[in-house]
Amino acid sequence: MQRIPSDRAGAVVFDLVQAIQANRAYLSEIDGAIGDGDHGINMAKGFSAAGAAIAPGTSLGPALAQLGETLMEGVGGSMGPLYGAFFSGMAEALGARGEVDPPAFSEMLARAQAAVEELGSAKVGDKTLLDTLVPARAAFDEARVAGTSLAGCLERMAAASRTGRDSTRDLVARVGRASRLGERSRGVLDAGATSCCIILETFAGTFGRLLAE
Repeated sequence: MQRIPSDRAGAVVFDLVQAIQANRAYLSEIDGAIGDGDHGINMAKGFSAAGAAIAPGTSLGPALAQLGETLMEGVGGSMGPLYGAFFSGMAEALGARGEVDPPAFSEMLARAQAAVEELGSAKVGDKTLLDTLVPARAAFDEARVAGTSLAGCLERMAAASRTGRDSTRDLVARVGRASRLGERSRGVLDAGATSCCIILETFAGTFGRLLAE
C-alpha cells in the first residue's frame, strides 16, 4: 500500500495556495456570471494569508488545520466558512497519523464532505461545490475498495472532480445568491464547484509527485 509521510505531505498546502492564486481571475470571472464576482479574490486572499502563516516543513495535519482556521476567519461570504470547515475536517480526520494512505485520505474526504454538509442544506444537483466533492470522493473510494494504489485512487478522484465541476454548467442554482436567478443560472459553471475541482486536482498532483519521488 502506498503511503506518504505527513511531514512531506504538508507541501500540498503551499501548492494549494499557488493554485488558488493562479486561478484568482478565472474564479472571479466565473462567479461574476451569476454571483458577486469576488470568489477568486476572496479565496486568493484567504489562501495567501494561510500560506504566510504556515512554516515550511509543517506536517500535513497542522498545515490543514491552519488553512481551515485562516479561511474561516478571513474569507468573506459563504466560502470562508465552507472551506474552513472543509480543511478543518480533513485535519481532524488525519489527526496524529504519521502518514497518508488510502484509508486515511478516504476519511479525510469523508470528514470534509460531512463538514460542508453540516453548514447548509445543499445536495448534489444544487449547483455547489458538493457537485464536485461528492462524486470525487465516491470515485476515490470505489478505486480504494478495488485495491487500486493511492496514486490510482487520486487520479480517479481528479477525473471525477472535473466531471462533477462540468456538470454544474447545466444545473440551476438552488441555494445561495445565484438561486435568485432561477433558469438564468443555467449555462455557466459554479465557482465553488470549480475551486473545489482545483483543490482536489492539486491534492492529486502533489501527492502523485511525492509518491513518484
